Amino acid sequence: MSQDIFGLTGKHAIVWGGGFGMGERTSFRLSEAGAHVAVVDLEQARAEKIAGEINAAGGKAIALQADATSEPSVEAALAAAEAALGPVDVMATVIGLGVWDQVVEMSLDTFNKSILLNLTSFFLPARAVGRSLLKNKKSGAIACVSSVSGLTSAPNHAGYGAAKAGMINLVRTMADEWGPYGIRVNAAMPGSAATPRLTLNEAGQAAMNAAMKAKIPLGRAATPDELAKAILFLLSDLASYVTGHNLHVDGGWTSNFLMQGQGKGGPSQASVVNWPE
Repeated sequence: MSQDIFGLTGKHAIVWGGGFGMGERTSFRLSEAGAHVAVVDLEQARAEKIAGEINAAGGKAIALQADATSEPSVEAALAAAEAALGPVDVMATVIGLGVWDQVVEMSLDTFNKSILLNLTSFFLPARAVGRSLLKNKKSGAIACVSSVSGLTSAPNHAGYGAAKAGMINLVRTMADEWGPYGIRVNAAMPGSAATPRLTLNEAGQAAMNAAMKAKIPLGRAATPDELAKAILFLLSDLASYVTGHNLHVDGGWTSNFLMQGQGKGGPSQASVVNWPE
């Protein structure tokens, strides 16, 4: 398959959270499709590792450190990326963290952090790139990672679910506002994803396996690369008439949910330490 079908050859891409997990795979997939990639991560070493591997494989990448929840940090990283590569054409944010806790036990600080890490971390980079595209009169594409927790209820992690629901709405609003200028905005929506930071004890793993068999028709979690390929599609010319869309990459989870009802949700807080992208 020729990379030209993606329409990304020579394009400038920026991946926020690009040094780890789904973001790492997204950085590689964009590079393999011919894009020049700015790998942005909270940890400089992770960004440098992935950018170095892309360059060693014959691609073109730079590494940048930034905090996607900080407006000055986001602005500085985008400016550095565009100074090195040129005006950005496409961007992805692959950032998030879910803490499991019941609403009655959840502190305001935990709730606010959930919104910051899962919604603000998309809003700030997307707004910055949207402004750049509009200023440079360029068409482009933006993608993020939402979650089934933003579409259904989110028992035991209300802050995460509320943030992901906000992300889905924000994607639609940006798509509506920027569509007339040729800027597409979409989300890839996983259900369960086997990310490197998913931390389970033995009981938690057993509960997760049981939940996947009960809720997911395909019977397993998504791999980081499966989400990265969905993001690649949304950013590419293959999705040239797709915007404001929340692409289900969930093994049939939401289909099953709508047909059979929810049940009791996922594992308890005691079983799961965190659930990041």
